[in-house]
Amino acid sequence: MGEQPIFSARAHVFQIDPATKRNWLPASKHAVTVSFFYDASRSVYRIISVGGTKAIINSTITPNMTFTKTSQKFGQWADSRANTVYGLGFSTEQQLQQFAEQFKEVKEAARLAREKSQERFELANPALSIAAPQLSQELSEERHSPPLLTVNGPGEEKLFRSKSAEVELTAEKERVKKMLSEGSMCEINLEAELFTLQDSNAKLVEALEEANSSVDEWKKQLAEYQEETDRLRDQVEDLEAQLGHPAAAQTGREELNRSLEELEALLSARDQEIHNLQSKKTDVSELEREREDATQRLQDLERRNTELEDRVQSAETTLASSREEREQAEVEVLRIIEALDVKICDLKDLRQSLEKLVDK
Repeated sequence: MGEQPIFSARAHVFQIDPATKRNWLPASKHAVTVSFFYDASRSVYRIISVGGTKAIINSTITPNMTFTKTSQKFGQWADSRANTVYGLGFSTEQQLQQFAEQFKEVKEAARLAREKSQERFELANPALSIAAPQLSQELSEERHSPPLLTVNGPGEEKLFRSKSAEVELTAEKERVKKMLSEGSMCEINLEAELFTLQDSNAKLVEALEEANSSVDEWKKQLAEYQEETDRLRDQVEDLEAQLGHPAAAQTGREELNRSLEELEALLSARDQEIHNLQSKKTDVSELEREREDATQRLQDLERRNTELEDRVQSAETTLASSREEREQAEVEVLRIIEALDVKICDLKDLRQSLEKLVDK
């Protein structure tokens, strides 16, 4: 039985720069799926993420790992086997919290799996399990044994370092290493948070610039729509004068006027939103939420623009149909005129015949 996914989330993936051990390097251009997998045959939990055909995360979870939230939407963990630090940027704080909770649960499950594996190993090797307490007892006795003293002659006593002192010195070294490691991790966390804030600010500035350029483009499109609307109005008035059917043309004109008013209202609302975004304080989390809202509004506006284009095309189709009807009406009028001409000729002939009869 292969590995089974137990949890998945979407996030931007980063890795610590192996050269500086300080800066983050993006491992994916876009948000990718990051999943927890469980291998029942080996009792192993892994975090895997694939970008295209390449595995950008392949991290085996151990009980010693810790997932640290360095900001509202960014978290990281160190993988000593892969000799790297992974960072994940989520779109919401809730997704980050869910991933952190899942990491904690999987880490605890990995610890229990390791303990069960050790128990099975001890049961399979009873000699080792029996020897282990004896070795532990000997080490304990040596650890609590008094310092050794030797006398090399009268008045020359030398105090040698005992094994307990060596143990204390080793523990002190480990404590210093742990403090240095924790300080380095705090520095990495601060660097990661700073990188996230800078990246968010850059994205927000880029979004504002794109919004401003989009507004200018919409203004140009609005001017083009107004010119096109004026031209269509003139054509509608001509058709009304020629065909004498103002009702249908009036309806098409009102539809175009409503479409133009809707577009002007959307453009005005967009200008107000841009002004509000530029006047607000640069709070990163608030600006990011507003950027998402602005993106949604931009998509809605593009959809409305598409609908307006469809309406303009429908109006053009209606005008084309009106032209065809006018041409058909002209043909019908010509046909009627020709028929009247024939009847007039017949009447003239009949009149001449009557006049001849009267003369006779």
